[in-house]
Amino acid sequence: MAGIGFALLPATSLVPRAPAHTGPQRRPSRLFNVRVPTPDALGKAAANVFDIVFGGGVGNHAARTPAAIIDEAPQRTVFRYLDPERRRGAPVLLVPPLAAPATCMDLRPGCSLAEHLLAAGHPTYLVDYGDIAFSDRELGLEHWIEEVIPRSVERASADADGQPVTLVGWCLGGIMSLLATAADPKLPIGGVAAIASPFDFTRVRLMAPFRADLTNGALVSAAYRLLGGAPAPLVRYAYQAAALDKQILKPWAVLTHLDDREFLAQIEAVDAFMADMHAYPGRTFGQLYHRFFRVNELAEGTLELPERTVDLADVQVPVLVVAGARDGIAPRGAVFRVGDLLPNAPDVRLETAPGGHLGVLTGRAARRRTWVYLDEFLDEVALAPLEEAVNATAA
Repeated sequence: MAGIGFALLPATSLVPRAPAHTGPQRRPSRLFNVRVPTPDALGKAAANVFDIVFGGGVGNHAARTPAAIIDEAPQRTVFRYLDPERRRGAPVLLVPPLAAPATCMDLRPGCSLAEHLLAAGHPTYLVDYGDIAFSDRELGLEHWIEEVIPRSVERASADADGQPVTLVGWCLGGIMSLLATAADPKLPIGGVAAIASPFDFTRVRLMAPFRADLTNGALVSAAYRLLGGAPAPLVRYAYQAAALDKQILKPWAVLTHLDDREFLAQIEAVDAFMADMHAYPGRTFGQLYHRFFRVNELAEGTLELPERTVDLADVQVPVLVVAGARDGIAPRGAVFRVGDLLPNAPDVRLETAPGGHLGVLTGRAARRRTWVYLDEFLDEVALAPLEEAVNATAA
């Protein structure tokens, strides 16, 4: 253990300074930047390694913000996070993406968006789709856009004394939130925040093989129909492949942060999240594959559903869009494309925050940027009805 600590833990550099001279200065290579650990860092690293090996881990990633079920239906369980004070800020409905576990919104204590919103005084709700089975293979995107999300909004609004609800969606959850808002402008929705939600898939490098499919989609279509969708292991591998560099460097990152308990706890929580991925229903995956990945239909602001066309131009509420600076799944250009597709939204705010695809939502830096943007947005949404009333009175 001491050997690992000596080579990798932070302290004073042993690289000698270059002698002063008047010519151009050359920075020493990081390859030879060996650091000597402090006794305190060695002690922390030893304690963390002991807990990882013998104690089951360094964090409490299984801890969840207390919540109660207020509504249940197929593929829809609506939770209200418990707040003893029952404060009445702008209510929020958290909308996770399909296939990802709803724990993305409540990853672990200290890195939980649900915990943060509750502490800020917002009645906070969550819609959880549950496990997807082979019997769900005929469910399409319209099931979530026209049924699951709208009913969840209505139930959350009713529980919040009829107040309009702000939707906060991550990844596909943000896309579905905006589509549901456009599909029914009469829903009690006060605003939508879409975090790491790509709308232009030509800017997502991971999607390039789908667009170059020489079988014109026939091979992939046959596979998901046979399997009833995209199985959970395949979804997990796809997420990992999108950040392959991080997966390769992960052992080194762990070794170089053995004294950083918070860093290790976040790694554990993300690993647990990734291990709990769900499947995509067959029909939904087919729509994503053909409409989003191959044709890039969403980049034009519309989505063809079996009985109607949903147009994002029908969104008439404020929108916050946040992109991750290091997001390989939803790069900034793909995310910010939606800014051109919302001509009737009274306000569209585009922001960039540190982090990758999950980190921008709930990483250790999220509270300093993403959550600040969200707090400001929720304050603006809450004040909007008052401003409208004042303007109406003045008129």
